[in-house]
Amino acid sequence: MIRLDNIGKQNGKQIIFVEASAALLRGEKVGLVGPNGAGKTTLFRIITGQEQPDEGQVVADRGITIGYFSQDVGEMAGRSAVLEVMDGAGPVSAIAAELKELEAEMADPEQADMDAIIERYGEAQARFEDLGGYALEGRAREVLAGLSFSEEMMDGDVAALSGGWKMRVALARILLMRPDAMLLDEPSNHLDLESLIWLEDFLKGYDGALLMTAHDREFMNRIVTKVVEIDGGALTTYSGDYEFYEQQRALNEKQQQAQFERQQAMLAKEIKFIERFKARASHAAQVQSRVKKLDKIERVEPPKRRQSVAFEFPPAPRSGDDVASLKNVHKRYGNKVIYEGLDFAVSRKERWCVMGVNGAGKSTLLKLVAGAAQPDSGAVALGGSVKMGYFAQHAMDLLDGERTVFQALEDSFPQAGQGSLRALAGCFGFSGDDVEKKCRVLSGGEKARLVMAKMLYDPPNFLVLDEPTNHLDIVTKEMLITALSQYEGTMLFVSHDRRFLAALSNRVLELTPDGVHKYGGGYTEYVARTGQEAPGLRS
Repeated sequence: MIRLDNIGKQNGKQIIFVEASAALLRGEKVGLVGPNGAGKTTLFRIITGQEQPDEGQVVADRGITIGYFSQDVGEMAGRSAVLEVMDGAGPVSAIAAELKELEAEMADPEQADMDAIIERYGEAQARFEDLGGYALEGRAREVLAGLSFSEEMMDGDVAALSGGWKMRVALARILLMRPDAMLLDEPSNHLDLESLIWLEDFLKGYDGALLMTAHDREFMNRIVTKVVEIDGGALTTYSGDYEFYEQQRALNEKQQQAQFERQQAMLAKEIKFIERFKARASHAAQVQSRVKKLDKIERVEPPKRRQSVAFEFPPAPRSGDDVASLKNVHKRYGNKVIYEGLDFAVSRKERWCVMGVNGAGKSTLLKLVAGAAQPDSGAVALGGSVKMGYFAQHAMDLLDGERTVFQALEDSFPQAGQGSLRALAGCFGFSGDDVEKKCRVLSGGEKARLVMAKMLYDPPNFLVLDEPTNHLDIVTKEMLITALSQYEGTMLFVSHDRRFLAALSNRVLELTPDGVHKYGGGYTEYVARTGQEAPGLRS
């Protein structure tokens, strides 16, 4: 369906692809993986023709449609979310917009030529029906509902939506289009757990070819049946899901390392012989023979080592047994009631994950506990000797754009030595010159890592984390999960990453319209007991 033949690509001094080849076949679901900066987005742009390879070619079947979702969604304004989504389906969206205008004109009693407007409306309506417009609008609403849009948001001006919701509109356009091939660059970013599970089911039922990147390991694992890895300019294909790819890659590395070591031992032996006997005339023929043999041997390269660093928590001071409590808490925003008489307590060493549909009050609960919001009535209190670390999404916006990564760490810890701050930066993926980057040029993932490094260096004994894994790649997430699983303090967190939830929670607080439900045992037990992976959904 789509074939990459010996692609070569260089950006400035950076070589991205060298004679790279891969294929995307009809009906295949392929995960595209590789370290940050390896060229995943560049590959998407080459396939869609937005960039040209320096060498090689992209061959696609004649007449196939390709839908491409990227993180750069562009400007959206002046239309409803539904119309914006339908726009991806071609001419029918123009007629839908015309119908809306004519409806507004018909509602205006001052209109002089109402008959002509009604006639035009009838013609537009007939064209809209012929193109399957009404069915399309229904499908557009279905997709938006799957991505957690309310009716009000669907019909409101798309300009009023936040960046994350605009991303969902752009994703919905591609899903509604149902092209022959879908290229999805991080579609799981900005999605809550309910939307993520809906998208998972949608993509499982999609019969076209799919090529996608994702920072959500569980999401990737459930959808893809083949993995293409970009590393060091090459494309390597693995048959199987993400889990299989990881195992196979580790096995390949182990075998390559063993081959490399065997060859190094053999080369050392030969070189030792040559060095020992090269001055002796009696061994001249043997020496020459071995020199020629060494020249002909194809050298085995050592396996490429992925940069992976481990972050270890210094021991946190011990808190009292009562860490946080909310008593008879009431909270509303305008007319929307969030809590009426909420009672909730957190004890030492408990790890509560908070579940609930959009708008249930998950982030509000964390803000109340962290003191970033106040209850309308009731009491919120922290226990004795509690030292809290609070990770909120807006914390990334508070970084001083003109300070470098290293200066930001120095500002937070003026007493710390340069060596320990560089080690901290390295643990969170800032090695070498990366520490000299200004905060304003950091990506979302880099900002999240910097905020987390600042929070965890002088360890709190109570972590309050609101979506800590947003923007983090799979490798960094794994590092964070490993570090937090060894953390001895108390946790209260919201996450849409099922691996994070399952690995770290030992209690579940579920916020529902019927009230608050508490579950002993972590997320895995919650799924087993309720038969659902998220509130309001059946698995």
